[in-house]
Amino acid sequence: MDTNKMNTKQALNLLKQNGYKYTGKREDMIHFFDKENRYRTAKDLLHHMEPNYKGISVDTIYRNLHLFHSLGILESTDLNGEKHFRMKCDHHHHHHFICKNCGETKEIHHCPMDKIVQELDSYEVEDHKFEIYGFCPACK
Repeated sequence: MDTNKMNTKQALNLLKQNGYKYTGKREDMIHFFDKENRYRTAKDLLHHMEPNYKGISVDTIYRNLHLFHSLGILESTDLNGEKHFRMKCDHHHHHHFICKNCGETKEIHHCPMDKIVQELDSYEVEDHKFEIYGFCPACK
């Protein structure tokens, strides 16, 4: 388990600091991502929530996922044509290998921008994102 990612308590504090209500439903949503060490979909979250929240809507799931993403609680990626989310890493600069089957992530500590920036010497790079996709040892 990645111990350098945001946890449920930190995420709920961030929610409160930004003036959003703390609810049991939001805590359960955040806890779902906290216990995972991989990217998960809105559909995964919906399946997790349905037994305890009968009639929970897809709209509620998406609205909260986008709120959590905009506050920096979750990070996202597009995988197989669908948006996937995971708890935001809260430490040093790094990138991820992402399993295309199960969504597991592994940190990559080498940054390709160290070489690429030399080719962009007259450009101003504001940000970048680098992800490698493939299959983890359990899925290959």
